[in-house]
Amino acid sequence: MFRRAHWLFLAALLTSPASAAEEEWIQLFNGKDLNDWTVKIKSYELGDNYGDTFRVEDGILKVSYDQYEGRFRGRFGHLFYNKPFSNYILRVEYRIVGEQYQAAPGWAIRNSGVMLHGQTPESMELKQDFPVSAEAQLLGGDGTNPRPTANLCTPGTNVVMNDKLHLDHCTSSTSETYHGDQWVNVEIEVRGNGVIRHKIDGKTVLEYSQVQLDERDKYAKKLLDGNADKMVSGGTISLQSEGHPVQFRKVELKELPE
Repeated sequence: MFRRAHWLFLAALLTSPASAAEEEWIQLFNGKDLNDWTVKIKSYELGDNYGDTFRVEDGILKVSYDQYEGRFRGRFGHLFYNKPFSNYILRVEYRIVGEQYQAAPGWAIRNSGVMLHGQTPESMELKQDFPVSAEAQLLGGDGTNPRPTANLCTPGTNVVMNDKLHLDHCTSSTSETYHGDQWVNVEIEVRGNGVIRHKIDGKTVLEYSQVQLDERDKYAKKLLDGNADKMVSGGTISLQSEGHPVQFRKVELKELPE
């Protein structure tokens, strides 16, 4: 009787709600390789991972520039997950390390990002800097000054914030500053064309809604001319390279009902 009860208890643990909840998370980064991802670097053909910019070493997804030659020359890159999503929670654990690559732009120091609701890499032009998307900007502190992370930037898009159309390209969150090379956990809740929340340690640090294509942007206009819906309710997720080394040890996603 005792033995049977013991096994029933173990079975209950294995099928507990907590275990089931963990199984709902999709590991976009599997800790081994980039087989489910596609690289697009400005001025290079789709799939050309120039200088092994995006790589996996010791279970970490690294954005590195040690194999680059010459100056940075605006070679912004993005690593696209191969499946689009619309309603989800995305968890990213990142840290910014080392020194910025030579002659990368000053604004890009200790700077990376996760692009949400993005266009496909196939639809990007050869010399396009960034995919049309909404960016959860990931920043590191300079060791002295306040510099929040999980901000918003909007290449080719606009959003609604505080019930008004928001046209600023970048908007700061209310997060703390994370100096040095410490790991930072960011969670992003995305509800289609509804609300998007950036969170750190469970606290919302930025909120907006209704991501939409900006007719003033030439790349967004091209998408609109191709009959894309102005109101963006889903799209690609991509990780950014802007000239400063960054590392990711977790990129996971849980899909939500529409």
